[in-house]
Amino acid sequence: MNVVDSCGWLEYIAGGPGASAFAKPIEDTKNLIVPTICIFEVVRRLIQQDRRDIVPLTIAGMRLGKVIELDESIAVNASELSVRHGLSLADSVIYSTARMNDATLWTQDSHFEGIEGVRFIPKK
Repeated sequence: MNVVDSCGWLEYIAGGPGASAFAKPIEDTKNLIVPTICIFEVVRRLIQQDRRDIVPLTIAGMRLGKVIELDESIAVNASELSVRHGLSLADSVIYSTARMNDATLWTQDSHFEGIEGVRFIPKK
């Protein structure tokens, strides 16, 4: 199972230099988990970039994976992970969702480098 961090989704959507690294987990929809907070972060960034025209298609693409909502168990686990690894709220929820679903987290965010269960892809 795979979880793609919001930065990976945005890189893929933009066709950026690292897009191909995120294509495999994003396109393998049978094994893709999408935390709802990733939907929030991706849509927020697209609105900030005045790219509202692609929001519906983006959401439809993200919904091809298994969407996981934030619940109490993820929130409690995220709190622990946030303190242990110094992660922000969103990052700890995304990482908690991955860990609690035995999924690998794919990201370009350097603060995840070296953390168990993370596939860190340096920015190109």
